[in-house]
Formats: sequence, C-alpha cells, structure tokens
Amino acid sequence: MKQILLINDVVGYSHVGMVAMLPILTYLGHPTYNLPTSLVSNTLDYGKFNIMDTTEYMRGVLPVWKDLGFRFDAICTGLMFSEEQSKLVSAYCAEQRKSGTYVFVDPIMGDGGRLYNGITQRSVELMRRMVSVADLIFPNYTEACYLTGMAYRPEGMTWEEICEMLSRLRDLGTRSAVVTSACVEGQSCVVGYNAADGEFFQLNYEEIPVLIHGTGDIFSAVLIGHLLRGEPLKESTRTAMDTVSRLIEQNRDLEDKNRGIPIEKCLDLL
Repeated sequence: MKQILLINDVVGYSHVGMVAMLPILTYLGHPTYNLPTSLVSNTLDYGKFNIMDTTEYMRGVLPVWKDLGFRFDAICTGLMFSEEQSKLVSAYCAEQRKSGTYVFVDPIMGDGGRLYNGITQRSVELMRRMVSVADLIFPNYTEACYLTGMAYRPEGMTWEEICEMLSRLRDLGTRSAVVTSACVEGQSCVVGYNAADGEFFQLNYEEIPVLIHGTGDIFSAVLIGHLLRGEPLKESTRTAMDTVSRLIEQNRDLEDKNRGIPIEKCLDLL
C-alpha cells in the first residue's frame, strides 16, 4: 500500500477536510500522514469561527522531514491560507514529484459560482501554481471556471465546451483532471480527462437534493484510495461517486449537516 501525505486544514467541530479523509484512506489500507495548513474551530457556515494559520509550523516541519529522509508515495493538497503557504507547498510538491511522488490537488476555492469568503483572485492565481505541479486535480465546476477563466453557467455546458475546459486545465500543467458537480447538456455528471489513455469521459448521476458538508472530501479520499491501488481513473471516479451517493442517502436526515457525515460509523459503505 502507498504512504500518503495530506496537506489540508483541520477543522475541530466537524467531519470535513482532513478529518474526513484520514479514516477513509486508512481504511482502504494506505498509511496516511498529515501537515495542517490551518486549525479551524468549525465550518464557516455557523457564522462565528476562529482560524489559526500554521504557515510557521509548516516552514519548520518540512526541513525536519527532509533531514529524517521521510518521503511519501503520494501527496494530496487542499485549502491554502496564504501566499507563502501556497509557494511553500507547491515547491515541496514539485521537489517530491521529481522522485516519483504522485501529486493530487483539490483546488478548494468556491462553489455555486462564487469564491468562498476570504478567497481572492490572487488566491486563484496561486492555486494555478499548485495545479502546475499536479498529476491529477479534482475541482468542482465553479473552481474549474475560475482556474480556466471560462464563464460560470448554472445551466451547464455542451460536451465540446466541457472538453475545452478540461484541455485548459491541462494547459495549466496537470496531467489529468476530474471536474465534479458538472452539468453537460442538462445532465448532472462528473467529467474527466485521463492522461494515461488520452480519454475524455463523462459519468452521469442523479442529484440528491441534500447538502451535507464534507462530501467533496469523501469523494477525493475514495478516488485517491482506489487510484493508489492501481485502479484506472474512470473506474475510481465512478467508485467515489457511488460511495458518496450511498453515504448521503444513509445520512440525509442528519440534524446538523454542517458537521458532515460521521465517517467512522460508515466505513462499511466504502
């Protein structure tokens, strides 16, 4: 099995981000480690929150790991909280990639056609730097629009337009790309491009009208976990989609959906 490093935020009161991904990847058999980009009290939807930027901690950790000879088979990055942090992580990923480490980038920036609070156009530019050192990225449709400069259209795109979007993402430097929460000619879907076989693909799904935080993180973890088992990108994407659907169905009646799915209780559904 593969050793994985997660570089993402740690949220105290929720099952999102790294808190959601760690148990999934461990359950799938991969030793998983972490480098937090920030400590966050709770998801921002509660209205009040506290955030501690951990850039200084990260700056000290990476040289220690280098001296100790620690290396990882794969790195997955998520939310970045400062320009220095973004530059630090992209440089580290580029260095590790030279020795064969796979780099996965979840360009967490926004949803529903808008950037999240605190995310600026400069953040988008810095995320393009992260994309340039990636083997695979998995933005949602909103994030893909911001990365490529293409207009966000709630009604979705044609197949030709979505292929253009994937091509523009590849022009930023990533080898392969998967775009979630897409809509192609009226059909909800996940679309992707696999550099291994040069194939564009579209995987349809029926949308479940329930919003639970952290499902994107679950998707990412399942996708990565199966890819690192040697399964193809298209099949791994389908597995991640089906897993998320099962988890949403089982947890659609959660009283507080901001806290996310209690994934440790649901590992049998993976």
